[in-house]
Amino acid sequence: MDCTPIFEAVLKAGRSLNLINEALINQVLRDVANAALARTDEILAENANDLARMDLHDPKYDRLQLSEARIAAIAEDMRNVASLPSPVGRILSETVRPNGLKIKKVSVPFGVIGIIYEARPNVTFDVFSLCLKSGNACILKGGSDAIDSNSIIVSIIRDVLKQHGIDEQVLALLPAGRDETHQLLNARGFVDLIIPRGSQQLINFVRENATIPVIETGAGICHTYFDETGDKEKGRLIIHNAKTRRPSVCNALDCLIIDEKRLNDLPYLLELLGQSGVLLYADEKAFASLEGKYPANLLQAANEESFGIEFLSLKAAIKTVSTFDEALEQIARYSSKHSEAIISENPDHIVRFQKLVDASSVYSNASTAYTDGAQFGLGAEIGISTQKLHARGPMALEELTSYKYIIEGEGQIRP
Repeated sequence: MDCTPIFEAVLKAGRSLNLINEALINQVLRDVANAALARTDEILAENANDLARMDLHDPKYDRLQLSEARIAAIAEDMRNVASLPSPVGRILSETVRPNGLKIKKVSVPFGVIGIIYEARPNVTFDVFSLCLKSGNACILKGGSDAIDSNSIIVSIIRDVLKQHGIDEQVLALLPAGRDETHQLLNARGFVDLIIPRGSQQLINFVRENATIPVIETGAGICHTYFDETGDKEKGRLIIHNAKTRRPSVCNALDCLIIDEKRLNDLPYLLELLGQSGVLLYADEKAFASLEGKYPANLLQAANEESFGIEFLSLKAAIKTVSTFDEALEQIARYSSKHSEAIISENPDHIVRFQKLVDASSVYSNASTAYTDGAQFGLGAEIGISTQKLHARGPMALEELTSYKYIIEGEGQIRP
């Protein structure tokens, strides 16, 4: 279908958001949260339709699946967003020039944001709440795998918008076809920014085909380095949490790097992973340490292809290193610049790790599972940016604004 009428309607509706006061926006968000809870059964019924079309063993299955608990958490995130100060209209700098001109740098919405995402219906709620709070209209392009879930969620949101007299076109959901994706990626003059959320394949496709500015998010190849001074009690819990809390999400552990001096502790460090059914691809030294002490059916020899993989499932690689610098080299070679962690009791190692590791989020003695907008106190997130221009790490309200200059004069003319 030709999406131009949709793009035109969203662009027009988006301009009207500049005149809506913050109190009304906050009330809309709270009402959408309430509506999500009240209509949980409807959402779950449509989500069940989507789940029925997906293989239970597909890594995307967990991302696609909603539950009463997950919907309750989504609603709480929306309330958190409503409670945060607006990022729009902040005076970033202010000066008076010698000629009397008053110049202010003020935060403003981008305008219209396009989101392309896979199998994550929670993103529909998150994107709407963050975009509305930051004064942006949004065009959603979900995949066919979540079309029923996304459709009911958009319907619920639009019902609330209409109740408050806000143009429902500030939120649009495109059909799930490929042609619609191409149209969105090339909607210059209608869309100001594209944010992809999903696999590396999706992100690469968007970057290579868009004629609109893109902020890359999502792909996470995450390492945790257990150095020679690491506390094994902290380590076993951090490693287990980072890998198993939600293995299908981008902040999950993909590769454990261990100092060879601590190989005797490796079976203890990974005991909980074995109990959780995590399949390990271990290098030669790690394999020798684990053999006979880790479930045999869950232990395989690693090869070069075992590293640099975002597993999105109960799988992980183990790499043994002999020095701190070797660990840094391993991370630099394979990192997607998402989240990296060190488990260490050596303050010098921690500081060097923080300074030398190039990633959006760098941890010491904590699980990478915390890389999340809500966990960072941002209310929610529209994605985890792994690039360096404009935004990096969890992107929330502040990252969905740009700025413009407001110049006030009293008749000045330039000589």
